[in-house]
Parts: sequence; C-alpha cells; structure tokens
Amino acid sequence: MPISGCFIDSSLLLLLVVGRSSREIIAKHRRLRKEYSAEDFDILLGLLERVDQVCVTPHTLTETSNLLAQHGEPERSRLFDQLRHLIHESKEVAVKGTNASNSRAFKRLGITDSALLEVVTEETPLLTVDFDLYQEAVMKGPSAAVNFTRYRKL
Repeated sequence: MPISGCFIDSSLLLLLVVGRSSREIIAKHRRLRKEYSAEDFDILLGLLERVDQVCVTPHTLTETSNLLAQHGEPERSRLFDQLRHLIHESKEVAVKGTNASNSRAFKRLGITDSALLEVVTEETPLLTVDFDLYQEAVMKGPSAAVNFTRYRKL
C-alpha cells in the first residue's frame, strides 16, 4: 500500500537531486562520494516509488541547496535545475524556527532535523540515514521513520 507522503532528510535529498541530475556526479560530489554510490541512489528511488509524494521543509531545502553549492560548474547549474524541479513536485511543509528550536532534540540535532521531527508522523514518515534522527522520529510511533541504512545492507 503506497504511503501518501514521506519526508526525507537533507543527505538523502542531496543524493536524490544529484542522482536525478547525473548518476556519475554522485562519485564526484564532495558530500556524497565517500558515503554514497549509484546503487544507493537506486535503493532510494525504489523506496520513493512506494510514496505518492516527497515532502520537504524549507530547512531541508536550504541545507540541500547549500550542499549543492559546494559543487563546481558546469554541473552545478544542472544540479540547481534539478533542485528547482524537485521543489515544484514536492509538498513543502513550513515549520517555524521557534517551534523547531523548542524541540528537546534541538541542541543535539540542530534546526533542520528538529524541524523534521515537528512534522513527521506514521502517515508521513521520515526516510533518513541519520541514526540519531531516526531514533528521535520513531518515538512518535514505530512507523514514523525508516532507517535507509537498513536497506543498504540487504
């Protein structure tokens, strides 16, 4: 049964944007090359096929944009074109910084992850590679988060 929406963390959003632009850039991007492969991108796509819509927060978009900006031209422009496309096809859910900063996890996880914790539910779970974020999210319910690393090991 497809899930209506799924939030994804900044690392996986970066992988999604870069992979959609060019699988070859994954091995070249400074923030991806040591941690991710084209196979990880395939796994991510497979998981997202089960979801009707990718959900994002302005915080994850900002962090992803900043990480994309670390890559040089001429590929950088293509990456930002792909980010623009993803923004237009995603559901963006705003979280006030004051709400995110009031999270008990704020000091440990920061604003971006704390904002995600404000919006994830079992109906709109979080797909994350960050184990600390995953642990916080499943406190909202056992189906409120999916640990991407688990799928990488299969």
